[in-house]
Amino acid sequence: MVQVEIQGGRVRRVLAVVAAVLVLLLGYATLDVLDVVPGVLTLARPAPAPTPTTTAPTGPTVTIPTVDAAAQPLPPVSADAPIPAATGVARTLAADVADPGLGGRPGVVVRDAFTGQTLYAADADRARVPASTAKLLTALAVSTTLDTRATMTTRVVQGPSPHDLVLVAGGDTMLAPGKGNPAAVEGRAGLADLAEQVAAALQPSGTTSVTLRLDTSYAHGDRWAPGWSRADIDAGFTGGVSMIGLAGQRAVPYKPAPRDPEAATAAAFVAALAKVGLTATLAPESTWSTPVPAGAGELARVESAPIGDVLALALGDSDNALTEGLARQAAVKAGRPATFAAAVDFVRRTVADLGVDLTGAVLKDTCGLTSGQAIPPRVISDVLQRGADGSVPGMQDVVAQLPVAGLSGTLHDRFTTRTTHVVAGLARAKTGTLTGASAIAGTVIDADGRVLSYVVLADGLRPGVGTLEARGALDRFVARLATCGCR
Repeated sequence: MVQVEIQGGRVRRVLAVVAAVLVLLLGYATLDVLDVVPGVLTLARPAPAPTPTTTAPTGPTVTIPTVDAAAQPLPPVSADAPIPAATGVARTLAADVADPGLGGRPGVVVRDAFTGQTLYAADADRARVPASTAKLLTALAVSTTLDTRATMTTRVVQGPSPHDLVLVAGGDTMLAPGKGNPAAVEGRAGLADLAEQVAAALQPSGTTSVTLRLDTSYAHGDRWAPGWSRADIDAGFTGGVSMIGLAGQRAVPYKPAPRDPEAATAAAFVAALAKVGLTATLAPESTWSTPVPAGAGELARVESAPIGDVLALALGDSDNALTEGLARQAAVKAGRPATFAAAVDFVRRTVADLGVDLTGAVLKDTCGLTSGQAIPPRVISDVLQRGADGSVPGMQDVVAQLPVAGLSGTLHDRFTTRTTHVVAGLARAKTGTLTGASAIAGTVIDADGRVLSYVVLADGLRPGVGTLEARGALDRFVARLATCGCR
């Protein structure tokens, strides 16, 4: 099945972040074919000023949405805002849940974000195709296992002789071929910076000619999940899992990632060394699985963006390989093997240990691409709620960085119609679409300033244009919540 994403104290803090919604996070094209087109955004709707962040995503310049003079100011977000009445929510959503675009009887859960109170549920316990909303389970496991403030280190260490160098992979698959950009997530660390440090370290010895090999032993495992189709890989709907790679080479629909990102990175580093006066001969790839000895002298290092920012980019762009890579690193930290199966087991166990009942859930990978997966909407809602109510700080940060309606990630070109643009800037969500299935899960501020969480899984879409119809129906559903006081 080809994945086509069409496009995702503490309590008050996350709600404030949700309200400050104009975080401009345009990234690379996602794995969601009809949501991949990057471009300038202009929406005829008012918007608050963007919230400053410590990192700025890569991507094209964004035009700030224009202001509609007739629009009303946003209501303040407050824990004191009234909770919608369940009967009012049911009445308001009835037509949207019955929308033919959702294929009939979608699975739905709507909750109050502060209290977790369920305000609406329909077929919430029946397992359905989650598509990329399955990444939320992975995000919960990763964000509670890895230090999201930590970075991934790429090092160069001294080999057995003064003329031997080893480039040690450390999990960063978005290394800039040139100098790094300290304000970026993709391309934060640069090979040119690494090469300059190496040249400075070798200058006292006068060394100008070296042999370079890679150490790819960290979290090394299979590149492709067993359930991923070769057609998806060839078409660029996913890249392979590795622990080193180059910025700008992530898989994009119809522009696949390199089959051997390690070799591509090694070649780029040889070129970077040449620019600083060092001639490097690359050692055979058969030597790359050998780990460097403990205590090997370090000549240079560069650091990735914080893992939390990388996770946000993986979710925002719905990047399957990037998500799987983080899951593998978290599983390895938890003492599991570097395999796809171990990563799935790690996610299941970690999520269950956090109190989420996974009854009915079938996971075959950690990104949602493999066919045959099924998760009840209730499960995804429970996972989302861990962040929406602030009970799990790591997941709280994940929810706060989900794509913003009409502005960023897989939502950058959604909620732009006359009936849905009202929700632009008010909702955050993880989207997901496979052939015959479409989903959305996130948070939204209603008309009274109350934050609600929502999950909609629809997996009975008709062939052909069903995914387009579902996208519109899902957007209308979220827009209805945003305009609902429902009392």
